[in-house]
Amino acid sequence: MSKKANYSYVGIAFIILLFGIIFVPKIVDRLSNEDVVRDDESRSTGISTETEAKPSNLAFIYSGTDIRKVPEFSFTNQHGNTITNQDYLGKVYVVEFFFTTCPTICPRMNRNLVEIQNHFAEFENFGVAAFTINPDFDTPEVLKKYAVDYGITNPNWNLMTGNQDEIYRLANTGFNLYTAEVQDAEGGFEHSGNFALIDKNGFIRSRLDDYGNPLIYYNGIVSETEGEDEDGIPQEITKLKEDIAKLLKE
Repeated sequence: MSKKANYSYVGIAFIILLFGIIFVPKIVDRLSNEDVVRDDESRSTGISTETEAKPSNLAFIYSGTDIRKVPEFSFTNQHGNTITNQDYLGKVYVVEFFFTTCPTICPRMNRNLVEIQNHFAEFENFGVAAFTINPDFDTPEVLKKYAVDYGITNPNWNLMTGNQDEIYRLANTGFNLYTAEVQDAEGGFEHSGNFALIDKNGFIRSRLDDYGNPLIYYNGIVSETEGEDEDGIPQEITKLKEDIAKLLKE
């Protein structure tokens, strides 16, 4: 073999050695810091991973094998407009049943909802669906005054009235939120003090309790300021706020 060929091999060996000295440590460093992008991760999805909404981990509610969704409804709001469940699609909202002359839990529930309304004032896709269980008295005019008195300003907060049988069916069957006309009760009616939380697609959602079961509803009576009621039942308005925020990001 000629000296010229030997020089060529020496030159190649020197280049390989130099490559190893310069680049191999960098590759090892990237691997150790998990900085190497896999082929499937490098494909563009058209969505920024920094702004993509993360799953909220809030549970869906089931009736048998069916996911529970808000039933179809159509009622008249405080402005005399017809409001249906379709008007709430694309919005996260809270459902309540109440009546304007309620002397017990309704004022507390609606003060809590007003506080939630103010907390999410910047979100155009947050709302409240409130159904009166005393529609004979609670006309649109009465509901409009009630909204003013309580400081209800969210344009997606509809106080709705209509056929009493349909409202009671929506409450008791559609949401499983107890509602009844009881002459001996204060104000003449009884109803649940819970709120239901609805996602943008009209599904009832809830966080899980410590045992992995859906909370389903949120206590709407006890305020954050109170902390708990006289029976030691804790407030759930903070949980509701947190879960509304999660659904708004979905």
